[in-house]
This record gives sequence, C-alpha cells and structure tokens, in this order.
Amino acid sequence: MSSENLVEIRNLTFSYDKRPILKGINMSMPRGKVVAVMGLSGCGKTTTLRLIGGALRPTSGSVKVDGREVAELDQDELYQMRRRMGMLFQFGALFTDLSVFENVAFQMREHTDLPESVIRDLVLMKLHAVGLRGARDLMPSELSGGMARRVALARAIALDPMLIMYDEPFAGLDPISLSVVGNLIRRLNDALGATSIVVTHDIQESLKIVDYVYFMSDGVVIAEGTPDEIRASDLPFVHQFVWGDIDGPVSFHYPAPPYGGDLDLRGNHGA
Repeated sequence: MSSENLVEIRNLTFSYDKRPILKGINMSMPRGKVVAVMGLSGCGKTTTLRLIGGALRPTSGSVKVDGREVAELDQDELYQMRRRMGMLFQFGALFTDLSVFENVAFQMREHTDLPESVIRDLVLMKLHAVGLRGARDLMPSELSGGMARRVALARAIALDPMLIMYDEPFAGLDPISLSVVGNLIRRLNDALGATSIVVTHDIQESLKIVDYVYFMSDGVVIAEGTPDEIRASDLPFVHQFVWGDIDGPVSFHYPAPPYGGDLDLRGNHGA
C-alpha cells in the first residue's frame, strides 16, 4: 500500500444475502485530505463506511486502513484501530441522557486512563474548537440541530483520530449551520492532520471543502475527480446530480405501464 493513502479499497464487493450492494469498487483516501463519497440513496455509500470501520466484512476484495487489512483484524486489533477513528453519525446520535460535556468525555473515559482533570481540559478544548464551550452543561434536548451536530463533531475528534468518517453531516441543517459544519470539517481535518471521508447528498457545500470526490450509482463508482472536474463533468448522471436538473438519467416517473392503459377509457368509473 502507498504510504500516501490512509485508506485503500480494491475490487471491493459486498452483498446482503444474495443482494449485491457493492460491485467491485476502487477508492483511495490520501492522508491529510477530505474525500467525499456521493450518490443517490441506496447506492452503497454508508455500507462503504461500515466496511472501512470493520462493522461489515467484504464479500470479496480488500479494505486497508493504515496499511492493515481490516477484515483480517481480530476483535482486539479492530478495537485498537477504532480508537484511532472518529465517526459522526447521521443527525449526530448524541446520548440523550448525557450532557454535552459527558457526551464528549465518553470516549476519553472508555478508551483511556486519563485523570478527570485532564479529561475536563480536553473536553473543554474540543468544545471550544467547535464554538460550544459555553454549552457544556446543556442536554441534547436543549440544542438546536446545528449545535447538536457540532457537539457530535467534538465527540468524533475527542481522541485526535487519524480517520474521521461523516455520514450525511449536513442533513436537516439550516443554511448557516450547514456552512458552519462544513467549515469545521475542513478546519479540524487540517488542524489534526487527519483524513476525512464525507458521505453526503449536499453537493454544493461539499464541493467547497473537499479535495476529491467519488460518485457512486447502483454499487459502482461511475465518476471521480477534483471538485472542479466534477462541476465540469459531462456525464449525464453526474451533471444532473450536481446541478439538480429535473430531466436526466434519474427519471421523475417510477417505471409504469403506458398511462393510457391504466385509464378506464370506457367511462366505467364506478360500480
């Protein structure tokens, strides 16, 4: 594996029972970069994250993180690797019965033997980085959607991970919160020297902050490139996705027989 890439995926296939989800994909995530994985719902984006994190095992192919084959790690080795990963789940997934402070402290207490005084300082440092040090005593129910997402981001970077994975980090956010979270993803990645993988539908915000993009459709990578290359793509699916065109490969109408065949042209509209 190239030392320039933290994550390398080669000829990866995955199926749920006999239903194929991924069909021989190849991706590389360079160290220090922010990489987006985009595509319609159900195309295999989140499944790819689960395979990188070791929650699923490939049907065939290779997933390497930091030079190690994830599927070959035993339980202890996988646990150790996950300590070096951060995950921001869709909609944040905060522990609802824990305060903001306790949410961010959770990983530190779970994975380290640091004294409470050090944990306190580290938690406040992470919350300060996302602009929420003053919200440390609030409960998740007291947070706006954007604030909750930022707390989840502080929790994801609690242990200074080498790899941060984001599953739809912009979903449900207002325009201001969306810009704030996008800016934080970029700044925190650069400050930590980490690698970030962003699974998202939000094209315009993502293209402002990422270094490289993979486009997936029906379990395969159909396009890849820099943000400028993706914006300029003449591939019909990519162009429709990027610019939100109504007409294109993704049809407005779900497949159906000819409309006239469904109509009662004889006028028999009732018994």
